[in-house]
Amino acid sequence: MKSIIPIFLILISISTFAQQNVDDLLAAGVNDAQKFTSDYLRPASDGLMYSMNNGWFSSGKSKKLLGFEISLVANAAFVSDDNKSFVLDPANYENLRFRDNPNEPRSVATAFGDIDGIIVVVEGESTIPGLPPQDAEFELPTGLGESNINFVPTAFLQASFGFVKGTEVKARFFPKIKTNDAEVGFYGFGLQHEFTSWLPADKIFPVAISGLIAYTHLDGSYDFTDTNIVEGENQRFENNTNTYLFQLIGSTKLPVFNVYGGLGYLSGKSTTDLKGTYRVQSGIVSSETITDPFSVRSEVSGVRATLGAKITLAFFRFNVDYTLAKYDGLSFAINFGI
Repeated sequence: MKSIIPIFLILISISTFAQQNVDDLLAAGVNDAQKFTSDYLRPASDGLMYSMNNGWFSSGKSKKLLGFEISLVANAAFVSDDNKSFVLDPANYENLRFRDNPNEPRSVATAFGDIDGIIVVVEGESTIPGLPPQDAEFELPTGLGESNINFVPTAFLQASFGFVKGTEVKARFFPKIKTNDAEVGFYGFGLQHEFTSWLPADKIFPVAISGLIAYTHLDGSYDFTDTNIVEGENQRFENNTNTYLFQLIGSTKLPVFNVYGGLGYLSGKSTTDLKGTYRVQSGIVSSETITDPFSVRSEVSGVRATLGAKITLAFFRFNVDYTLAKYDGLSFAINFGI
């Protein structure tokens, strides 16, 4: 798992959550576990969708025919304080109650939060006639905030190729990495067309304007069967994320130093499935076998604005930009090409 940690932080959230909390939450019932997991993981999955869409462009000018560029891109999407907690209202849950002031809504941590010491209780069922039910009591998970982590990073290789006049084909890729308990893979494709390439005065026009359409996909899994947190087989989280980006880009066309910017729209969906069989020993599902308990989904959509700068030194280029969106982002790239 350590080799994946610097690349896609969402898997840290999932692995930590799986190792500590699956048994406890399933004790509250599948519906309650699904609802809590959805709210808890949402900032990680949403931040990932914003992060993996940064760094698609560094100029409004498309590559010439047969021109190419290879880039190493590093991104980070920042999680604001508003996304580090959510309000858990017991009235919206079937069985989950707080130990203190049981029915009073209160803020609890998301995957990026740092709120600890919140104890919840799930009323159990009596397994022996005449004896009171055995309640399940556990502490809700905190998040990465306790480690002062407030961003979702991504990194990958990207290639751009001049296809026809004014049109550039892009592809980004992170090879699928497998460890004993996790694997993750990432790829994307984009098409950028420069509108100003069709102007009669293209050579002397000081600004390049283009449009970009891009698709990005990530899939990952984390198998925690061997942790023995809860009895069962083939226990794992699986994540599948798909996004689309529509971007208008403008930039200067100077030899060495250029500025660029863009206005775009992002749309994406992330699905995280809890798979396998589970035999929970407490709570309302005590002694039941649960198969593939639940799936949580998160969707994002919204406008984003980017401003950046690029330096060209012979065959090498360096660029950095900042994107304003629901999850602001920072992108840096080292590029080589002609």
